[in-house]
Amino acid sequence: MGVLVIGAGGYIWQLATSTIANIQENIDRKNSEMRLETISFEEKDPISVLLMGVDDPISRQDFGRSDTLLLLTINPHDESVNMVSIPRDTHTSLRGERTKGKISHAHALGGSQTAIRTVEHFLDVPVDYYVKANMDSFVDMVDVLGGIEVENEFEFTFHGMNYPEGKLSLNGEEALGYARMRHEDPRGDFGRQLRQREVIEAVIQKGSNISTITKFNGIADVIEGNLKTNLSIEEMWNIQSKYKNAIHHIKSHEIKGEGKKVDGKYLYDPDDEQLEKLSQTLKDHLELEE
Repeated sequence: MGVLVIGAGGYIWQLATSTIANIQENIDRKNSEMRLETISFEEKDPISVLLMGVDDPISRQDFGRSDTLLLLTINPHDESVNMVSIPRDTHTSLRGERTKGKISHAHALGGSQTAIRTVEHFLDVPVDYYVKANMDSFVDMVDVLGGIEVENEFEFTFHGMNYPEGKLSLNGEEALGYARMRHEDPRGDFGRQLRQREVIEAVIQKGSNISTITKFNGIADVIEGNLKTNLSIEEMWNIQSKYKNAIHHIKSHEIKGEGKKVDGKYLYDPDDEQLEKLSQTLKDHLELEE
């Protein structure tokens, strides 16, 4: 987020300050059972950021389900990022509830706070920050950035849009379709997750190179009313200035497991052994002490 709204010059700083004040969502993270020590940006402590995509407008008081969940762990010491896709049908304990369900339902039950605590419990790592956006704003964001490039593995058609095999330049609507298609993919939701990570990485890389006033104005117009975060402007500035080299080295991960139907509903059961290994990888990347 910081690479999209923080830049050089007093004008940009004022623009960012005004915009960020309107997208703040203050939630109680001080009592997180996963992160007991205060993060030090001066010492470049590794951090985690949860990206949430929801279909409902951000301004709605009732909570919708999260269509997309991606966790980033960022380590400025080795200048790398781990990106983990969490399948929306993942069957797990919903934090604060006495039952298990799809992880995408956590946000519907209690908004950002419940979604974050559920992801923390599921992966056994802290979620320090989050950015939540509705999918309509994603279309506008890609367009403001001037489009993105992806490498498509096979030809397919989605909602009337054709995606040939090979390198593609996509506008916002095309990028959203590319990230959402799954029924024509022989890998099903895993193929969808792979394309989601590819698109998010492309947006991050493109956004890190944005420097013109015109694009900052456009970005500000897109995110106001369409995005919520618990990142302050100071934290965004610190991430941009001290962690930015890490975004050029992103490693993708997926949750291993198998799908099943229960009472006619599709659920995805993670493989416990593989999940534990992934959790340890993330802990090591965050340099968490046992």
